[in-house]
Parts: sequence; structure tokens; C-alpha cells
Amino acid sequence: MNQTRFYIFSFSLILLVITSIQPVSAKQFKVLLFTKTTEWHHESILDGVTAMRKLSQKHHFDLEWHEDATRINAENLANFDVIVFLCTTGQVLDNEQRESLKGFVQSGKGFVGVHSAADTESQWPWYGKLIGRNFIIHPPVQTAPVKVERRDFYGLEGFQDTFLWTDEWYDFGPENVSGLNYLLSINERDYDTKSDWGDRKGNGMRGFHPLAWFHEFDGGRSFYTSLGHLPESYRDQRFTEHLYGGIFWAATGKRPQP
Repeated sequence: MNQTRFYIFSFSLILLVITSIQPVSAKQFKVLLFTKTTEWHHESILDGVTAMRKLSQKHHFDLEWHEDATRINAENLANFDVIVFLCTTGQVLDNEQRESLKGFVQSGKGFVGVHSAADTESQWPWYGKLIGRNFIIHPPVQTAPVKVERRDFYGLEGFQDTFLWTDEWYDFGPENVSGLNYLLSINERDYDTKSDWGDRKGNGMRGFHPLAWFHEFDGGRSFYTSLGHLPESYRDQRFTEHLYGGIFWAATGKRPQP
């Protein structure tokens, strides 16, 4: 080996050693994104996945996206801190997968439901308590003012106290569990509440109408927002930061200090 080649080899070896001993910057938590549907399939799902990937880069967390419910098993879920049901619909889990999700939450982990996650697993009472309220029906997409109910939660900084938003305004059933902490609401005087699906009709909730909430449940944490029907929502930073606020809390349990 001549002298020039020796120096090049030595320099390359030194660079390799230096690179190998650089500290690896660990991500702050790991998110399983789940988007399986067995009923209505929202066209906004792919926009939601794209938004989640951008959030994972911006906020330095690991993200895995699946529609394969077999991934919801105890061994695999042990690798995650929070699971996000984004626009899921219908009965998406079998009994074994249900038990795995239940054990995941009971171990102190987090759950986040987005939009039609409230129209998911409607025949499973435990999930109904996890999500907080079940979806019933909605009128056509409309614009209406939304009210921020409380500020002591992350991700609401981009919203004014009252702000215009366009979405499907879900009607929900009664609380499935006590202790829901409401973040957003809508006044039914501000939009047309009438829904007619032939075999099902609705006319609002005739009272307080929540849109987003969080609560501690069965050893873990659950956050839900009903916003997110339209693809454009996932390109609105106000909404994606609202979503991240829920993910951050569900994953870590951290809340703003009073």
C-alpha cells in the first residue's frame, strides 16, 4: 500500500469510528397509527396519514401505520406508547385483539380517537367507555363556529376562543363513562341540525354539544376529537397541532402547568 492510499484508508477508518460512536437521538415515544375500516371509508384517511408522518418528523416521535388488525396483539403493542384510531369505522377487531387493546390501556398506555373512531366497535361496551361517547348520526357538512371550552390542554393554542370550522357535526349518545373533560363544543343554533338517512333521523343533541374531550380510563389515557372529516383539515396546522396535543398527552400523561 503506497503512502497516499494509506492516508486515505486511515482517514476513512477514523471517520467510521467517529460516526459509530456518535450518540443516537432516541425518539420521545412511539405511535401505532391504525386506520382499518369495515364500513364507511373516509377519503381523508391518506391525508391523515400524511399529516401524522409530518407530525412525527416535526415532533420527533416514531410512527408505524397499519390497517392490519393482527398487529394489535399484546407482544406488538408492548413496543408502543399510544395507539391512534384515525377514521376507523365498524367492527375492526376480533375478541383476541380487543383483549390486547384493553390490556394495552390498562398497562398505563394511551389511546387517541379521530373523527369516526366514535363510529367504531359500537357493540363493545369497554370501547364505548374508552372513546367516551358513541356516534349516532350527522347532518350534511357545514361551516359553523366552534367554541374552546378550556385552555388547560396542549394543542389548542392555534384556535381562537371561537373559530369557524367546516366539518361533519356528529351527534353523540350520552356519556358512557363519567369524568370526560370537554375541550371543544358547538352551539346547535349556529347550523342546521337535521339529519335524514331514511332508516335513521336526527336533530342535534338538544343541549350541550361536545366535539372533543379527554379522560383517564382504566389505568390509561384517552383523547378524542370529532374533527377531521375533510382532507383539507389535515393540512390545517391548527387542527394538526390539536391532534398532536392529544397524542402527546395520551403518550406521556403530561399536561400544562397551572
